[in-house]
Amino acid sequence: MARGTGTVDAVPRPGGGLPGRGAGGTVVGAGQRPPQQLRNNETWRVSLRRHWRLYTFVVLPVVFLLVFRYVPMIGNVIAFRRYRPGGSMFGDEWVGLYYFQMFIGSKPFWDVFWNTVILGGLTLAICFPLPIILALMLNELRSRHFKRVVQTVTYLPHFMSIVIVAGMVFQLTAINGTINQIIEAFGGEAVPFMQRADWFRTIYLSSEVWQTVGWGTILYLAALTTIDDQLYEASRIDGANRWQQTWHITLPGIRPTMMVLLILNIGSFMAVGFEKVLLLYNPLTYDTADVLSTYLYRVGIGEGGNYSFAAAIGLFEALIGVALVVTANQISKRAVGASLW
Repeated sequence: MARGTGTVDAVPRPGGGLPGRGAGGTVVGAGQRPPQQLRNNETWRVSLRRHWRLYTFVVLPVVFLLVFRYVPMIGNVIAFRRYRPGGSMFGDEWVGLYYFQMFIGSKPFWDVFWNTVILGGLTLAICFPLPIILALMLNELRSRHFKRVVQTVTYLPHFMSIVIVAGMVFQLTAINGTINQIIEAFGGEAVPFMQRADWFRTIYLSSEVWQTVGWGTILYLAALTTIDDQLYEASRIDGANRWQQTWHITLPGIRPTMMVLLILNIGSFMAVGFEKVLLLYNPLTYDTADVLSTYLYRVGIGEGGNYSFAAAIGLFEALIGVALVVTANQISKRAVGASLW
């Protein structure tokens, strides 16, 4: 060690290299951050200082998520406490799993639970693949004008209010509606569709397909544009027809998008469209139409006013949704390598 010169000779470590040196030979003292981390922090500060106007656009979405998504989660505590209107907003007394045991032993709950599973399963099985099929069909069109017309016609129902859609369904399925007029024109008898429980699922799924399938093709059409055209050219040289190109090039090309959307749809499996079911169903169709969300509405806000009981069912539904998302994500990651995280 040399004294008086203010320098310190570097002593090699047993494992090789010099102590206290970072990337590029920069000396890193005790308690100091590595140069890469310093550069990242400096880049973040510079970007924030330079583009602060753009970052202000993030403020409102973050506030919205905090106020309407995360803060209400605190209210789940009343699933374990007895809540009385006019009392504490977090319940008056601790009851533990009383409300969970209450709905598990309730027959009406299991009736609406299986209605939800059946309606959600049918919606997933029908409404998920149809946008893929429509996107593939639109991708095969050579006329851009006709393609734009088809896209516009199929997109429009998505922008209609659910109230308008429900009104149209009632008009079409009424005793004197269009469908019954066609039936009577062929010599049949008018059918009271909206008063028969066995027709509700067919009517709901038909309206859901009409309203959502066109809009669902947007992401798939965007994913189709990322597929390299040279793959199609090479397959044509090898003698592949259009079906073989679709099966071996197009579908694998959009598979990551398909899997991500499938995971998201599975996550909302139990949350079958509350608004549309609420507008379309009636006491005569409860046997097949009543789902968890409408049951919660009636029990918690409408007829019963039992907020703690409804909160327990809602928490149970949310836990099922989380479990489905995690399971689907892990299966997708291991099977095809595409996942949300």
